[in-house]
Amino acid sequence: MAADQCVHGAPPSLSAKVVGSFAYLTIRDRLPTILTKVVDTIHRNKNKFFEEYGEEGILAEKQTIGLLSKLRNELQTDKPVLALTDSLQDAESWNQYLQRHQGPQGDPESVSWFQSPWLYVECYMYRRIQEALWLNPPISDYDVFNEAKTQSYFESQQAVMALCTYWESVKKSMEELSKNQLLDNFNKLLKVSLWGNKCDLSISAGQNNSQKTSPLDSLSSLQPFILVDDSSMVWLSLISAQRPGLSGKITAGRVDIVLDNAGFELVTDLVLADFLVSSGLAREIHFHGKCFPWFVSDVTAKDFQWTIQQTMAANHMWMSKSGVQWQSYMKEGVWSYHDHPFWTQPHEFCDMAADAPDLYATLQGADLVLFKGDLNYRKLTGDRDWNYTVGFKTALQGFEPAPLCSLRTLKANVQVGLQPGQGEKLTSQEPDWMTCGKYAVIQFHSPKSEQ
Repeated sequence: MAADQCVHGAPPSLSAKVVGSFAYLTIRDRLPTILTKVVDTIHRNKNKFFEEYGEEGILAEKQTIGLLSKLRNELQTDKPVLALTDSLQDAESWNQYLQRHQGPQGDPESVSWFQSPWLYVECYMYRRIQEALWLNPPISDYDVFNEAKTQSYFESQQAVMALCTYWESVKKSMEELSKNQLLDNFNKLLKVSLWGNKCDLSISAGQNNSQKTSPLDSLSSLQPFILVDDSSMVWLSLISAQRPGLSGKITAGRVDIVLDNAGFELVTDLVLADFLVSSGLAREIHFHGKCFPWFVSDVTAKDFQWTIQQTMAANHMWMSKSGVQWQSYMKEGVWSYHDHPFWTQPHEFCDMAADAPDLYATLQGADLVLFKGDLNYRKLTGDRDWNYTVGFKTALQGFEPAPLCSLRTLKANVQVGLQPGQGEKLTSQEPDWMTCGKYAVIQFHSPKSEQ
């Protein structure tokens, strides 16, 4: 494998080479299951395509399924990874990335599904799903994961109502809150956003994974499962970003949230963002989502707008009130949604400064960047076989555009920043602690700090 830009003596990437590892089981079992579901979804919508596009729709459905079946076969038989053939703007950078990994001889056999980095081939599968659709207009824009995301949102209604009701009660008393009460509510909503990350449809291979009850009720019982809790540093980072403005009035900093899943998790992120703005802890929020459907349940621009619309239209007073407020934040520019092709590429984030300098510069304008979820954590740390006790700063390999925090429930075999013996003890008690979604971290790093 050719070395990437940011790897200097870092451990090897996790891969399916290790038979029996989580990466191996993901590629052997979970990814083919997801592809089978995608094929099934497209086939079930055959009549819809016919109604909208006539015979052309039926032909596109057939050809798309043919390409996806071929992809599933390549994956299951450990074939070499192929260059993309569509003409989308990111195809060239994907193909350059592939060439870089084929080594100096450009050996196509050297990059295959089970032999290459897990992070790369998993991202590549989702990009190939898009290729199969894009090569077959008129169904190119069809979101194969939309049904699952929609179902997850509606099945989480009770939890959404409970969260919006709680948030309304906090908002009413916002003026009277002491600093300690503000900190208490910040901690609660940060942790609700953290545990909202359990609702991940790619980890359950698209199986129902909605949030039935409000995590507010279980925050204290979940606290022991947070292996690293840097929430006090996140709070201090927000406080230190506050500056006296021209009129002597205190102005707050900008917070960027790099989103993960649609559905309940996105609602927890929106409530946290509303709290940050309403409390004066942030003056504006930039949300970063995906350019196209990704890892089953990741947020796209369409999902983002749809969620706000659904919340506005809800037959529940505090839900719809929240939705109306969120829509007005968007209109006023207090909130903004952004996507960038880099988020749907296989790069670890230490490549960002070199491969997406515009995005790196954008993040440098934030006073705090919150990275939601497991995939972002894998990319922050390079998805490598780090020792548990290696510092978060070391694993970031120079990626530090701004003070940043990972809010993540563990669903992959990478975890850094633990105390000596902590990982080993967990392994002896619960062998699958890194992948079961039961444990979580709130990990912070600032370019200004030494930790």
